Amino acid sequence: MRPAKRLSQVLWLVLGSAGAFAADLPGSHDLPGVPRFPRAEIVDYREVAQQERIYPQGAIGRISNRLRYEGQVAAQGQLTAVTYQLPSEHFGDEAFNATRQALQAQGAELLYWCEGRECGSSSLWANAVFGNAKLYGPDDQQDYLLLRQAAPPADSLLALYGITRGNRRAYLHVEQLQVSSPLGELLPTAGTLLRQLRSVGELSLAKLTGEPPPAWSELLARSLNMDSTLRVSLAGAHAEAWREALVQQRVRAARLELEPSEVPGLRLTVLR
Repeated sequence: MRPAKRLSQVLWLVLGSAGAFAADLPGSHDLPGVPRFPRAEIVDYREVAQQERIYPQGAIGRISNRLRYEGQVAAQGQLTAVTYQLPSEHFGDEAFNATRQALQAQGAELLYWCEGRECGSSSLWANAVFGNAKLYGPDDQQDYLLLRQAAPPADSLLALYGITRGNRRAYLHVEQLQVSSPLGELLPTAGTLLRQLRSVGELSLAKLTGEPPPAWSELLARSLNMDSTLRVSLAGAHAEAWREALVQQRVRAARLELEPSEVPGLRLTVLR
């Protein structure tokens, strides 16, 4: 999506979230910094002072009656969960993507992003992860995103889940966990970084301001090598060092170009 179009969509969301909503569940409200999709209504709301949460970083399934997924982020803190029902003419992925773009524009960091059947069973997401049967729908009509929210509030996780049910009712579920102890470094999955590059055309990693850390160079190389046809430019003060590190991790040098541009940290841009 082009920057101008993205900005207009963000403004549209912000304007759409203004004012009171008579149809909202009594006592409920939007999460700070999370814009409401226009004419969406809050149908479920929950606040818990201390809650332990496990957010998957991979497709979920059940083996021997236990949840299984490739990775996870486990934390404890104050939980606020909001479920919106969308207007009948809209789908879950519309609200999901518009909200994702708005949060990323605020500086939220992607940790995991999946779409459709690659997320696993919608029934497990609805009932075992989020505890809300309204969110159960066809596996190919779901989207899930885990982000680390930009400060303030510091050390806060956001989870988004969008679904369009078989009866065409669409929902967006948003959870914020303000953790009670520091999260430390959290790495996204390689597939998530690749999805960002493919869908948006660029990946900005403003925190990577120094020489390439081994964990990040290995992660970026795994992401790029998941699609051997992808060519990117690298921009930033240490772009040349990043190029060398990625080549050492077996990314073909012909796929990596240097861009003479001053940007915070590291930026990868897809070359068309």
